[in-house]
Amino acid sequence: MAVSDTLLNTLFDGRYRIVRKLGTGGMANVYLAEDEVLGRRVAIKILNDRHAGDDQFVERFRREAKNAASLSHPNIVSIYDRGEAEGTYYIAMEYLDGRTLKELIVARGPAPVNVAIDYARQILTAVRFAHRHGIVHRDIKPHNVLVDTEGRLKVTDFGIARAGTSQMTEAGSIIGTAQYLSPEQARGAPVDQTSDLYSVGVVLYELLTGVVPFSGDTPVEIAMKHLSSAPEPPSAKRAEIPRDLDMIVLRALAKDPADRYQNAEEMDADLARVARGAAVSPATEEAATAIISRPPPTALTAITQARTRETVPYAPPAAYYDYDEPRRRAVWPWIVALLFVVAAIIGGYFLYNQVQTQLTNSKVAVEDYRGLREIDAVKKVRDKGLRVQVVRQYSEKTPETFVFKQDPQPGEHIDKGNYVTIFSSAGPPQTQVPSVIGEPFDQALSDLRAANLKWKISRVDNDAPQDQVITQTPKAGSKVDQGSSVSLKVSNGPKPVIVPSVIGSTFDSANSRLLGAGFAVRRKDVKSDQPAGTVVAQTPEAGTYQPPGATISLSISKGPTASTVPDVTSLSQADAVTQLSASGFKVHIVSQPVTDPNQDGIVQTQDPAGSSKAPPGATVTIAVGKFEGSTTPTTGPP
Repeated sequence: MAVSDTLLNTLFDGRYRIVRKLGTGGMANVYLAEDEVLGRRVAIKILNDRHAGDDQFVERFRREAKNAASLSHPNIVSIYDRGEAEGTYYIAMEYLDGRTLKELIVARGPAPVNVAIDYARQILTAVRFAHRHGIVHRDIKPHNVLVDTEGRLKVTDFGIARAGTSQMTEAGSIIGTAQYLSPEQARGAPVDQTSDLYSVGVVLYELLTGVVPFSGDTPVEIAMKHLSSAPEPPSAKRAEIPRDLDMIVLRALAKDPADRYQNAEEMDADLARVARGAAVSPATEEAATAIISRPPPTALTAITQARTRETVPYAPPAAYYDYDEPRRRAVWPWIVALLFVVAAIIGGYFLYNQVQTQLTNSKVAVEDYRGLREIDAVKKVRDKGLRVQVVRQYSEKTPETFVFKQDPQPGEHIDKGNYVTIFSSAGPPQTQVPSVIGEPFDQALSDLRAANLKWKISRVDNDAPQDQVITQTPKAGSKVDQGSSVSLKVSNGPKPVIVPSVIGSTFDSANSRLLGAGFAVRRKDVKSDQPAGTVVAQTPEAGTYQPPGATISLSISKGPTASTVPDVTSLSQADAVTQLSASGFKVHIVSQPVTDPNQDGIVQTQDPAGSSKAPPGATVTIAVGKFEGSTTPTTGPP
């Protein structure tokens, strides 16, 4: 079945009531639909009919659904359903009542600086989440970023995303939009997460200036500029853009992936610094400096002009978003104003050169800028007719953004127009907190010392082994100043338990009692005159306190080594057997002939003899009399 606008007001796949078309892309149409099963609005993306039979496009479409469905994040459009129906393939996704970022830029032009930073950070949040799940988007552009009325962004279109690094070519063509391609994508080379960060840099550039850094008449011309041309700093197109924001953009747009940000966290951290008026990281400053050393002089001049750093003014991000188009004004007043501005700039340039020439004919004394904020020191240097170079270095003693060293020294006289180098503190050097939970106390202190950190210790009763670290603050992986303290809680071990006395008890009874108190039991059989199985000693002693789980050793009697054999001679066989058995002996009976009938059944002798010693369980042999008298025949009548 052909997919066209005949779908409007129809029930697609027996579930989705098509309301209206939202847009058309290179391989699919997007419609607003009502999910009649769950009663919610969705955006349903349907592969168009000319691609529904193309295995390559079908595979890309399936890959988009699979990749996006595996990512659940506030800044990524959610996938609700996917399937095949009516001769094509579709994806049902979250419907966002808003515009694409591209539509906003076209309608509104450059965004306020704080809004551009906020939007870029939201995109980075989505990109970071995808990268952590092994997915590289490969087509980050404002067309694929949706913005709602509250200024919340959501990234969509994972149609060419792949897990891990991969080739950017399919069927001999470059995939992606030329203006936002990384150099490696333009070459058809393997890509990784730094390729997405390059594209984010292009989007940020466009947010700040209203234009992309590279444009041309054909995609090939644009791709060649990505490969060989240096981008003009954003501040060259818009003067109020902070110098540090220039550095962030230029580092993101580095030709060599090794010179770019290596992950989204790094780029987001720099944007957060600029938003609060702080300096970018030294790595970014070094990378940007290396990059601007290669472009033509105009690009170098634009970014190396020292400007004061101020906190980016706050304005609600949603203020940039507005559905109502502004009333268009006549163009000619702007043209006249522009001519006046150009004339003023040209006149100002010549006036500046004349004044500068006069100023450089005299010398000025260098003031003491140490202890001043960087922004104030820069102003004072310029007020003297001098130029300034700012070097930011870590300092443990000087607060961040304050000057702690300068060259030339205070009081020296130099020509106007010469440079003064001021060294501004970037704050104390940072270190990462190691994970020490579960480590022995000594090992934990060694790890903290190696990370240039101090520690605070508090001890608590705990079931963990004695001297084991059970908690730490800040948590492992946090970035903190070197020399700061990490609070550790160290276990005193389990609370001790008193050992009960079990001497005199049977082993079974003693074992049950000790196990119930939380101890382990070790048995040792010993020689003793006590009855067999009786506890005759214990270690540790009763009444002492021991930690739960401690082992109590019990000495168990093997029983007496010898017993006295009772004398059973002259007793009847039955009485003799009873008495010997009661004394722990076995009995062996033999017969002994007797002539006295009174001795019949009487014990005549025993072995061992009575009152002698024998091991318990030994056999005592008794000889029992058996009468065997003769019978004399009687005579007489019967």
